[in-house]
Amino acid sequence: MMKRFPSIKKNSDFQAVYRTGKSHANKQLVMYVKKRGQAGNRIGISVSKKVGNSVVRHRICRLLRECFRLCDDALETGLDIVVVARAAAKNSDYKTIEHAYLHLCGLHNIIKGTEVDIGNKEGI
Repeated sequence: MMKRFPSIKKNSDFQAVYRTGKSHANKQLVMYVKKRGQAGNRIGISVSKKVGNSVVRHRICRLLRECFRLCDDALETGLDIVVVARAAAKNSDYKTIEHAYLHLCGLHNIIKGTEVDIGNKEGI
């Protein structure tokens, strides 16, 4: 049986992360992170209509979900993460989105075993 993807669904959970979480941003993404008392991380993804039509928005959503899935083992546990895509993410490929995601994880210091800023390579 497949496990469910650990996502934030309820508006109240999104609002709690927006209100009490810390935020950092770069050209493509804005990331809010809030610690919660339970094991495992959850991600909430927000892509507004300003970014593009439904095809574009869903593509960005899939790319972000994949970044989260592949990088989840490297992150600290017990976090609620909300990622908001900016209009600049519209034409980005997977590598650019992944780089922006890891850059923000580095700014939040949620990568296990490192206190360093990962994403200062390409001047994001």
